[in-house]
Amino acid sequence: MRTTLFTAALSSALLASGSAAQSPRPTVLVLGTGGTIGSAGDYWGGNVTRVPIDQLVRIPGIDSVAIVESEQFLNVASSSIGPARWLELTRRIADIYQARPELRGIVVTHGTDTMEETAYFLDLTVGGIRPVVVTGSMRPSNMAGADGPANLMNAVRAAADTNSRGRGTMVMMDDRLFSARDVTKTNSTRVETFQAPERGPLAIVDPEGVFYRSKSAGRATAQYDVSAVRELPRVDVIYSYPGADSVAIDAVVGAGAKGLVIAGVGRGGMTGSQSGAVRRAAAQGVLVVTSTRTGSGRVPVGTGGNTIGSGDLNPQKARILLMLALSRTSDPAQIRKIFAENQ
Repeated sequence: MRTTLFTAALSSALLASGSAAQSPRPTVLVLGTGGTIGSAGDYWGGNVTRVPIDQLVRIPGIDSVAIVESEQFLNVASSSIGPARWLELTRRIADIYQARPELRGIVVTHGTDTMEETAYFLDLTVGGIRPVVVTGSMRPSNMAGADGPANLMNAVRAAADTNSRGRGTMVMMDDRLFSARDVTKTNSTRVETFQAPERGPLAIVDPEGVFYRSKSAGRATAQYDVSAVRELPRVDVIYSYPGADSVAIDAVVGAGAKGLVIAGVGRGGMTGSQSGAVRRAAAQGVLVVTSTRTGSGRVPVGTGGNTIGSGDLNPQKARILLMLALSRTSDPAQIRKIFAENQ
């Protein structure tokens, strides 16, 4: 009898100890903005039905990963998300993190067409060490083989992981977690479309956990405080190709562009007519950054002259960095330094 009582008491103590040692489930907030992941209906026929975020998060087993809350921030195609929405979204995330210190992380669902731009903007403007994980899908929610549930589950898993702290904003697609700075969409329809040329993913996400390739950098502050910014400077991307002339460059400068990004041939090259237009733009105080249309590779930032190289930022990422840089300064030397520091 004494042995039985002792064994029962010991078992109870061990159970209590184990329960006390277990960490409570982290809380993750999912902000929905729309996109393919939040779409159903005759998607390819153009008759799209929007699915609210509170339905999308009802994934079997997700409660075992985290306590998941949701908020419908937007419900639009990613083509409708640009600079004004970026400012709204980054402020909303900042407000949430300030008001809710218990949140482990935030997931943003987003259309894939412009996902990389939104993610990079958030990476540059959201402060703190808690992560933001952006995810979406290549297939609508009612399509056979829909990838949205798996991507959203893994995004929550990544946001809840303590090793994600200090890594800024990341993109979770197809079981891989990418730096927002490095990732780009490389195919119009395939689920493995998101890649980070020459850099690769930060981590692989499996049901067993998040497996990072390196330790966290521990970043705590945003590069850009946009709390007082109401409108970002106009920056246009100009594509270079054989026979391109100066018309497009002259037009956007005339429309008030403060900066230009040239998606150049090869290592940032331009046609003769474009080069002349760039010189005229620079003479008017327009900042010009040259990038490459090839999809990967570097355009040297350089040390002087009329133009600044983007390094290995693609044209759309270079545009975002130039917009934010111009919100701070119009000094070419300072902007060159900013691009050099973001390599």
